[in-house]
Amino acid sequence: MTTANLPKLNVPGPPVNPILGRLPMILRFSKDSIGYTRPLFETYGSVVSMTAGGGTHIYSPLAECPGTVFTCGADNVRTVTSQHEIYYKYPLSGRMYKQRNDSPRTEPLKHFGVGLFGVNSATHRQHRQLLMPAFHKQRIDSYRDDMVAITRSQLDQLTINEPVDIAQVMRLLTLRVATKTLFGSDIGEEGACIGQILQEALGMNGKLAIALLPFDIPGLPYHKLLNLFAQLDEEMRQLIHRKQVSNNDEDVISMLIQAQDAETGLKLSEDELLGHAGVIFAAGHETSANALTWTLFLLSQHPQIAQDVVDELQSVLNGEAPTVEQLSKLPLLERVIKESMRVLTPVPWNGRVTSQATELGGYELPKGTEVFVSIYQTHHLAEIYSEPEKFNPRRWETFEPTMFEYNPFSAGSRVCIGAGFAMMEIKIVLSMLLQKYRLEYIQNQRIDRFGLIVMSPKNGIKMIVRKDRNFTQGVGGVKGNVREMVELVG
Repeated sequence: MTTANLPKLNVPGPPVNPILGRLPMILRFSKDSIGYTRPLFETYGSVVSMTAGGGTHIYSPLAECPGTVFTCGADNVRTVTSQHEIYYKYPLSGRMYKQRNDSPRTEPLKHFGVGLFGVNSATHRQHRQLLMPAFHKQRIDSYRDDMVAITRSQLDQLTINEPVDIAQVMRLLTLRVATKTLFGSDIGEEGACIGQILQEALGMNGKLAIALLPFDIPGLPYHKLLNLFAQLDEEMRQLIHRKQVSNNDEDVISMLIQAQDAETGLKLSEDELLGHAGVIFAAGHETSANALTWTLFLLSQHPQIAQDVVDELQSVLNGEAPTVEQLSKLPLLERVIKESMRVLTPVPWNGRVTSQATELGGYELPKGTEVFVSIYQTHHLAEIYSEPEKFNPRRWETFEPTMFEYNPFSAGSRVCIGAGFAMMEIKIVLSMLLQKYRLEYIQNQRIDRFGLIVMSPKNGIKMIVRKDRNFTQGVGGVKGNVREMVELVG
């Protein structure tokens, strides 16, 4: 990228490597965004540039990008998430498509990962309004039976006293829930392959090799990704056409097909439907899977809290799956989930791009500046949370943060439209699993954070499925950089 004609970014940051330039910083951020930015915030404050003088370009599809800025803290979160006409959102695949828009093979990239991420201003408000009925509380409540049935099916496949990668189990479970509620198909049924293709494409989309080598050459990851997109595009269009004929509203896609603005008559185009489907799937699958995985890990390392949660569940549910009404009668479970998403945030970043010159935290940001809001760092600020690295669900008994202090689902007008769906799913899965099994952490594993868009355990987390209540078993023996994020014994 040529930076000679771009305005200079005057936000403080680390010096550029005199020999290798900005590439080492980009690589380090891509490999471990939390580990890279934590010392930057400690050194330079709550607004910091990836490199002094700017010149980096990671997320924005715009050619004119002065640089990348990281920020945290309630005031800065409020500024970025409230000024939606200044801080624009762009699709996850936007830059790839802009780079390679000369080939028909890249056409599916126009709508992959777009959805509400790829529209701004009036268009965003219109699309969000069209999507709202599919995520109304009454509609979300109607998914309860599918969530329970899929969770029961998945839990029945676990073997007592055998090890299992709980991250893999949760990923498969939420994949099944997402495909059932979004497309109307469970794994093994018609249309379920779409969810599997989406999962693989999402997993590849964040790979650095694709960003560095966006060439459609057999053997390269980018070539494989385009193959996936082509297959996904064909499968999705066929599914949409079938549902247009069937004219039912039993799943999210069917509702979106029928959605129409009462005043303008606006309906979503086929490409827009594809974009929304990809984003809704990602939000309802990977993020929930990671929230569940991290929560189960934290409970395995805090035996008293685990015992108290199980006691609450059994006293209210008596071994049964929760009804929608009973979910509101499990206050400790809710506090555990909220604290888990605070300390090990499933979605650590909220990316935006300035649509015009503006000011943030006392610094001028030129038009086109990439701004990454650190949800994780904000959740770990001592001025907001006492003992921020401590997993302490009891803090939520008296503490009521603003949406800018606690925002696992973002904040402002772009708060996650599926937050209610995700919380119900997480509560149902945990309440059923914890009543049925105790998951015992296998000691001396290395648990490292991994991922930029979502934060997951790099190599999964292996646990033994038990039927007892010996909660003190399997506590301790945790290695890896997860220990930088949360206080653990042993």
